[in-house]
Amino acid sequence: MAATGSGVGDDAPLTIEKATAVLTGPGGLFEVTTGEVLGEPMQVFANRPGSVRDLLVNGSQKGDAEYAVFDDAGTRRVLTYSGTRSRVASLAAALVDRGIGHGDRVAVLAANCPEYLILFWACASLGAVTVCCNGWWTRSEIEFALAHTRPSLLVADRRRLARLEGTDPDMPVLVVEDDIADLVGLHPDADLPDGPIAEDDPVVIQFTSGTTGRPRAAMVSHRSFVSFVLAMFAIGAREMLLRGVELGSAGPPGPRLAVFPLFHLSGMQSTAVAGMVSGQKSVWPMGRFDPAAVIRLTEVEGIAMWTGTATHILRLLDEPGVADLDPTQLTQVAVGGSASTPELIRATEQRFPHLVGTFGSGYGLTESGGLVSHATNAILRVAPDSVGYPLPTVEVRIVDDVGEDLPDGENGEICVRSPLVMLGYWDDPAANEAAFLPGRWLRTGDFGRMVDGRLHIASRLRDLILRGGENVYPAEVEQRIEEHPAVAEVAVHGVDHPMLGQEVKAVVVLRPGADASADEIMAFCAEAIAYYKVPTVVDFRDEPLPRNATGKVVKAVLTGDAENTFFEE
Repeated sequence: MAATGSGVGDDAPLTIEKATAVLTGPGGLFEVTTGEVLGEPMQVFANRPGSVRDLLVNGSQKGDAEYAVFDDAGTRRVLTYSGTRSRVASLAAALVDRGIGHGDRVAVLAANCPEYLILFWACASLGAVTVCCNGWWTRSEIEFALAHTRPSLLVADRRRLARLEGTDPDMPVLVVEDDIADLVGLHPDADLPDGPIAEDDPVVIQFTSGTTGRPRAAMVSHRSFVSFVLAMFAIGAREMLLRGVELGSAGPPGPRLAVFPLFHLSGMQSTAVAGMVSGQKSVWPMGRFDPAAVIRLTEVEGIAMWTGTATHILRLLDEPGVADLDPTQLTQVAVGGSASTPELIRATEQRFPHLVGTFGSGYGLTESGGLVSHATNAILRVAPDSVGYPLPTVEVRIVDDVGEDLPDGENGEICVRSPLVMLGYWDDPAANEAAFLPGRWLRTGDFGRMVDGRLHIASRLRDLILRGGENVYPAEVEQRIEEHPAVAEVAVHGVDHPMLGQEVKAVVVLRPGADASADEIMAFCAEAIAYYKVPTVVDFRDEPLPRNATGKVVKAVLTGDAENTFFEE
C-alpha cells in the first residue's frame, strides 16, 4: 500500500487523520468496527486473534529466528520462536499435572529470565492467569498480594523467595532455578493446550499502587493484550504511510533493548508479547542495570532500539563507552514509564544527531491497558503539552466533577473507554465502583483537555510521584511513617531529581518531646516498603502541617506552589 490514495483524493496531502482512515476504515489493514465488550458497544478491530495463545501460535511460525536473548553476565540464553512454543507446550502440560487449569491464578515473583517468559505463555495458553508480583516488594507487600489474590501456585526465584523465609505461603511453591527446567523437559512432544479461552478472560493481574495505600490488582484481559498489539502496529503503519514508505516493504525492526521488568505491562505486553507478533528480537540484560554492560550488548547483539525509562537512557548517555558506539546503529530511542524531558531529548539528539526529530510521546496507565494516546514528533513541535491522538479503538471523554462532558479546550478528568481497558480490580467492588462511570468509562484520575481531537495533559494524578519509571503514591509511604512512635503527622510528595525524574520527600512533624533522625525514618520505611518508595529527603517541621477547611493537608503549600489561605480559629 502506497502512502497516497487516502480515499479522500489522490491530490490531497496525507494527514494523520487521513492515514488513520486508510488503515482503520472498511477494508483497511486494521479495520475498526463496532462490537460488544462486556455488555457495552465499543470500537474493536474487525480482524483480530481471539486470545494471547493465538498470538503465540502465529508468532511461532517464525521458526528458529531468535525471539528473546537473556544476557547473564556474558552468558547468553536464547529463546527462538518455535522453541518457545515447544517449551510452553511442555510446561503447560506439566502445570496441568499439578492441577492448574483455566481460570487458576499462578503468582510469579522473579527477576526477568527465560523461565518467566515461558511460564507466562504457558499460563496464557491454558487460560490461567499470571499474577505478576513486583520483584522489588518487601516481605509484607508480597504477603499482602498473595493473600489478596489467593493463587493456586507460587513460582519464585531464590532471592525473592528468601524474603518469605519463615512464612508459610499456604500454596505449592516452585523455585525458578530448581524446578522449571525439569518441568519444561517432562512433556517434550506435547501440543499447546486447545481449551476454550474467551476474549474477556483475564490473562494477567498487574499491581498498581493504590491511592489508599495498598497495591490494587488490575485484571487485564486477552482482548486487551491483543488490542494493544494491533493498535501499536496500526500506529507504526500510519507512520510508514506518512513517510511515504510502502507497507510490507520492510522486514522486522532491529533488535530491541528490554530493561522493563516483566511484572510491568511495558515489559510483558509492549516487549515480550508484541515481539512475538512483530518478529523483533528483544535483548534482556539480567541483574542490576549496568550501562557499560548494556553498551557492550548493544554492539554484540546489534541492538537498534534503546527502550527504557528516562533514568535508563540518561545513564546510558553518561556512560563513557557510548562514545565508541557507531551512532547510526541506533535507529530509535524510546522512553516509557516516565516523561521524555527536554533535557533527555537534547542529550539524546546531541549524542545521536541522526535521531533529531524522532522523539514521540504517549500517555497511558495500567488500568487503561498500557496506552491511551500517542503523539508524533510533528505533533509535539506544534503542541508540546499534547500526548497526541487516541489510539485506534480508544475513546476519550473529558468530564467535570459530576461526570458531565466538557467542551473542547476545557480541563477536566480524563475518562477512557476501549477494549484495552482493564476488566476491573480483583476482589475490590468498592474500588471498581469508583473507577468506572456508567458505560465502562474508566476514570483515570488524571486531568487534561481535548483540542482538535488531540489529548493534552494538564496534570497527572495530583499526588502521584514518578520515580525512575515507578509509580509511588504518597498515601502508602505516609501510612508507614505514621506508624513510627515519634511521628505526629507526615506529608509525602515528589521533588525533582536529574536522573530519576522525581524522588520521594517526606515532611515530618514529631510528637512533643519525641526525637527521630532522617536516617531513622528512612530505615523504618525500608523495613516495610520497597526501596524505591523510601524517602530520600526527610524534612522536619516544628509547626503543624498546613490544612484546608476540611482537614486535608495542602501539599501545594509544602511544595511552594501555593500559599496557605486557611487559618484555624
